Amino acid sequence: MNKYDRLDEITKLVNKRGTVRTNEIVEDLNVSDMTVRRDLAELEEKGVLTKIHGGARSNSAFQYKEMSHQEKHTHYIEEKRYIAKKAVELIEDGDTIFLGPGTTVQKLAEEINHHTLTVITNCLPVFKILMKKQSLHFRVYLLGGEMRDLTEAFVGEMTNQLLNNLRFSKMFFSSNGVKDGVAMTSSMDEAYTQHLALNHSIEKYLLIDSSKIGKDDFSSFCELKELNAVLMDKNDLEKTEQVEKYVEVID
Repeated sequence: MNKYDRLDEITKLVNKRGTVRTNEIVEDLNVSDMTVRRDLAELEEKGVLTKIHGGARSNSAFQYKEMSHQEKHTHYIEEKRYIAKKAVELIEDGDTIFLGPGTTVQKLAEEINHHTLTVITNCLPVFKILMKKQSLHFRVYLLGGEMRDLTEAFVGEMTNQLLNNLRFSKMFFSSNGVKDGVAMTSSMDEAYTQHLALNHSIEKYLLIDSSKIGKDDFSSFCELKELNAVLMDKNDLEKTEQVEKYVEVID
């Protein structure tokens, strides 16, 4: 078995099992321990997996540790900026839009330059960006409630009661993972608030970089088939095709 076939087999193994031990790969592929260690190091550099004690964990597996808003802000910056520039083209003067939490949505907030617009958000960083655009004279509202420190998003009963009385022409939101046609996040409270906002929106757009496709997370909150479109980068045609089975992709 040549190196490229071996790397492909290891990738399939770790993605199928979630985690795999080095000795299991040695036995399955009939190669040396040293060869497997080199292959795992190369696959880790490519972002396919993460080496752990005695083996490796798939980067497409469940995200047991939720990253903070600040940590996410440093990942896939160019991809997020590309998605934001596509998304802002869907916003029209006069819209009433809801912006969910997330660093990709934050990039969208940076791109907004409309004059007659009403924006509602439950994300503090998004609100701060829009408040600095005072010369545009549009209205921006921050929904209060209990703030999650990791995502700086407001959730809970107070937030949800406010949402119950609001309706939006368009919603733009993100998620921590998309798998089998379902969008997921790490918090049930945040998932419920997102789900509620989606139910009160006429048009619904998911903004997500291709690294999130195929990843699980704790709580699902919408099916892709319920959305108008998904906006994502062009970095991975195979992942784009996975999403296109359920909904239009704008890339």
